[in-house]
Amino acid sequence: MGIKVEQLILRQIRMPLVHFFETSFGRTHERDIVLVEAVSDGVSGWGEVTAGENPFYNEEWTGSVWPLLIDYVAPRVLGHEFASAAEVNDRTAHIRGHNMARGGVEAAIWDLEARLKGEPLWKTIGGGARREIGCGVSIGIQDTVDQLLEKIETELAAGYQRIKMKIKPGWDVDVIRRVRERFPSIKLMADANSAYTLADMENLKRLDEFYLMMIEQPLAHDDIIDHAVLQAALSTPICLDECIRSAHQAEQAIRLHAGRIVNIKLGRVGGFAEAKRVHDICQANSIPVWCGGMLESGIGRAHNIALSTLPNFVLPGDVSASKRYWRKDIVHPPVEVTSRGTIEARDDSGFGYDIDKDYLESLAARREDLYAARLF
Repeated sequence: MGIKVEQLILRQIRMPLVHFFETSFGRTHERDIVLVEAVSDGVSGWGEVTAGENPFYNEEWTGSVWPLLIDYVAPRVLGHEFASAAEVNDRTAHIRGHNMARGGVEAAIWDLEARLKGEPLWKTIGGGARREIGCGVSIGIQDTVDQLLEKIETELAAGYQRIKMKIKPGWDVDVIRRVRERFPSIKLMADANSAYTLADMENLKRLDEFYLMMIEQPLAHDDIIDHAVLQAALSTPICLDECIRSAHQAEQAIRLHAGRIVNIKLGRVGGFAEAKRVHDICQANSIPVWCGGMLESGIGRAHNIALSTLPNFVLPGDVSASKRYWRKDIVHPPVEVTSRGTIEARDDSGFGYDIDKDYLESLAARREDLYAARLF
């Protein structure tokens, strides 16, 4: 079954967060999100561009992806005959970088293929090794340690299996010590978002005493070599995030022993095709993976659920309930977490949830309709 995308609809929506989310990059109160709707034979598939509002996580941001999608990605996709969504990545691969923009379109076409076949997205991508995925939460830097402890207590009561806390210089060793004193046996990890350098090695080595599951991306966003140096000095596993944008970089990191765990984010690597390649390389080398989050709406969250059903996603990811972030999500039913701290993969076609189109349109700040006939 071939796929010919006849129309791409871009929407930029603005969604206020229930509570601010702070990392070493800064504090976020609301999300500007670019959504992609891919249309063929009257059927729509949906994708989400996971870029943030500023070019701090990587070089992409909401303002940059809009013209990139219109001027470069759409002309290479609209009107082209794809044997399957697996070919979309190669079709746009000569665009340097901009993985999140490319990945948002690719994800929409994977969802479109699943809907055209009448099957769940997890099946279309080759997932289904598990039908329930383990869920953790990511808790940003708080105003006080007591506030952090209260939020951890709340998330544990909700059943989440793992707690990830953001750290930065000055909000690390002493804060984690307080957390461990309060919660001595929980699965705990720390995410640095590239806030440190090798000059901080002695301070980072102090984290070994807290038996963390991992320290995520402590060093530069584009570094592999220094991470190898740091990993050799730590007993705590390093998890690589920002610096793994492709399967080739995953191979390099594994060869250099730069980390023992990899976080796979769908947008960061450019979509499902490359995410599966990273997954397979890590699995072949006994490197466990988990799915990271980018404060996605329900659309991106549903894609993460599908991705997490692949067999090597053996660690709880950042895929959590809609209500943790949004008073009202753009999908229904909202994504919910069971009392076991899991999310069940749905059997509905595509990513498994309906779009609340009226609410979606009420959030739209801008829209662009692109057609094959106008570009070819």
